[in-house]
Amino acid sequence: MRQVSTQGSVIIFLFLLPLLLAGCKSMAPPHQRPAMPVAQAFPGVDNAETGANAAASLGWQDYFADPQLLALLSRALDYNRDLRQAVLRVESARALYGVQRADLFPGVNAQGSYARSRTPADMNLTGRPLLANEYQVDLGATNWELDFWGRVRNLKDAALETFLASDASRQAFTISLISDVANTYLSLRELDERLLIAKKTIETRSESFRIFKRRFEVGSISKLELNQIEILLAQAQTLEYQLQQSRATQLNALTLLVGNEVSISPAAHDVEDEQILRVIKVGLPSDMLTARPDIVAAEHTLKGANANIGAARAAFFPRITLTAAFGTASRELDSLFDSGTQAWRFAPSLTLPIFDGGRNRANLQLAEVRRDMAVANYEKTIQGAFREVADALAARQWMTKQIGSQKQTVDAQAERARLAELRYDNGATSYFEVLDAQRTLLEEEQQLVQMRRALLSSQVSLYAALGGGSQSIAATTPAEQPSH
Repeated sequence: MRQVSTQGSVIIFLFLLPLLLAGCKSMAPPHQRPAMPVAQAFPGVDNAETGANAAASLGWQDYFADPQLLALLSRALDYNRDLRQAVLRVESARALYGVQRADLFPGVNAQGSYARSRTPADMNLTGRPLLANEYQVDLGATNWELDFWGRVRNLKDAALETFLASDASRQAFTISLISDVANTYLSLRELDERLLIAKKTIETRSESFRIFKRRFEVGSISKLELNQIEILLAQAQTLEYQLQQSRATQLNALTLLVGNEVSISPAAHDVEDEQILRVIKVGLPSDMLTARPDIVAAEHTLKGANANIGAARAAFFPRITLTAAFGTASRELDSLFDSGTQAWRFAPSLTLPIFDGGRNRANLQLAEVRRDMAVANYEKTIQGAFREVADALAARQWMTKQIGSQKQTVDAQAERARLAELRYDNGATSYFEVLDAQRTLLEEEQQLVQMRRALLSSQVSLYAALGGGSQSIAATTPAEQPSH
């Protein structure tokens, strides 16, 4: 009768245990998002640009307009090896979370055993050696911690935040990859435009050299003037070779980013800016808290640090573990499952920390310091994001003005070169003036193309700094978010 009562008590205890654990409270400090350590508005943003941040909801497929660039971005997202590693890191963190979460539940194992023993004659009442067999089958849990103080649940929460932070970091890397591919492609197209200018200049100067060489042969010009024409042609050819080398380097960089072979023919004509990307509006700095994946990752890291503090605090309290099993045992195998062979074990244990040389206190201090480091990293991430947006806005504002001024310079320099040639043809000046005017014109034309590319790059940087396309990127999470 007592055996049945004891078994019933164990069963009732195991049934009520989850309810008891559900009432346990976590010792982790509550999460409070730190105040933003930046201004309330971006510099240089007018009211027309302020509002809900559209960059996060604007996917890269909608932001970029160049078909060739879109194809490169799609391939990069499929084949880039660094992105593949970031995805695998997310999978690894998810698996580690699953391992940590499993500690919340008792591990139920089935076990079968057989033992044969011999007892010497002088150690039993019969006075003869005794041989004995024992067969046993059990179903039970071993060393399951009853999480009254929330230690195991806080470790599970910390692992979950690590997983979420790794996935947010994966999203941040994806945005960075999109930006790198776009900027490398823009640099490639810049070099193509500069090559077009250089080749046109070479054609013009080659024709001029042919004409002046004929004049020299008939004695109408000096050897010095012919050499000056030859110098202009050689300078343009050298520039072409330099640009071809730079283009090959950029193509190699683009191949590495995309992850497989890239073949892009030089552009046959100038590319209009609106054919590459579209204009976006800028929201408020507070929008970055939800739009920038790196800020989201930093906040998850902060939450995980708080959970680790809770686990460190729980280590100061008693730890209760449970070992229990229920099964059947018999001396004979054929009677193992007969009536009356039931066997059970119930062995709770309690461990109370008394002296550990300051280990638990040091672990708590370490967890608190790491929480403070996470706060500092969170604030620094926000400040870095604010600067990136501010720099991109400044570049967009002032590069636009520089391009307008540079266009005027190119037009004026082209007119100067035309007038210098007229003056030379009329004998009013030496060819040195023509040489200087044409050399300067080529430099100014090249600089104008570089400025236009810099403006486009600032637009790409602004899109990335605002968390461009983060909503669509988040939807492509390689592993579903695990349940809590």
